[in-house]
Amino acid sequence: MIFAERLDWQVATAAKFCRETQGVVTIAFEVPEWHGHLAGQHVDVRLTAENGYQAQRSYSLASPAGNAAEIELTIERIKEGEVSSFLTEELAIGDDIELRGPIGGYFTWDRQSSSPLMLIAGGSGVVPLMSMLRTRYKVGGKAPARLLYSSRTAEDIIYAAELDRLAANGDGLSLIHTLTRGAPSGWQGERRRVDKQMLATHAFQSSEQPQVFVCGPTLFVETVADQLISLGHAESAIKTERFGPTGDKR
Repeated sequence: MIFAERLDWQVATAAKFCRETQGVVTIAFEVPEWHGHLAGQHVDVRLTAENGYQAQRSYSLASPAGNAAEIELTIERIKEGEVSSFLTEELAIGDDIELRGPIGGYFTWDRQSSSPLMLIAGGSGVVPLMSMLRTRYKVGGKAPARLLYSSRTAEDIIYAAELDRLAANGDGLSLIHTLTRGAPSGWQGERRRVDKQMLATHAFQSSEQPQVFVCGPTLFVETVADQLISLGHAESAIKTERFGPTGDKR
């Protein structure tokens, strides 16, 4: 399935809100002219004030691949972030925004692939990877898949309940959490930043030739990619997406 990039601005209407964590909200938008997207693509969102001032940010699509006219964006509110603050705190059901997309073809997962799927996320970098997992579930994918997900605390885990449900389906998905700023009593996951030893323990071996997708803050992504290469993974097999301090590409 191929969906071409679309760079004209479209009207999107907020239809549903779901609070994922204290600072993260998923918003479902109705986009009547949406032509479909691939897992891993993103959109540009543009806000226009009454005085004509405009602000624009890029956000990854969280919804599964396909051509449904309703899409989901998961937005993390960034301190002093004018776009993320408006979307998570002021936007209401029925309000319109402008967006364009889908955009991007490099950081996308082919749902027909039979290769093992290795996903590594830091914080809100889980969003495009969740689109891949939702797509995998939607099409009944059975190839082995793993998500290694680094969060600050248990309360910061985005999609926590849904991830647990997906991992319990028995379709070959393994879920590994790691917390970097303390863990609750009884925590069964890892308790540190992702490092080479953790990747050697939980990632597919390079000999299994997995497709690897890494998304998160720039330093996280660069460090994980370097560690994977040192473990024998081919650089060409590792696809990365990163975001900076402005909160772009969430």
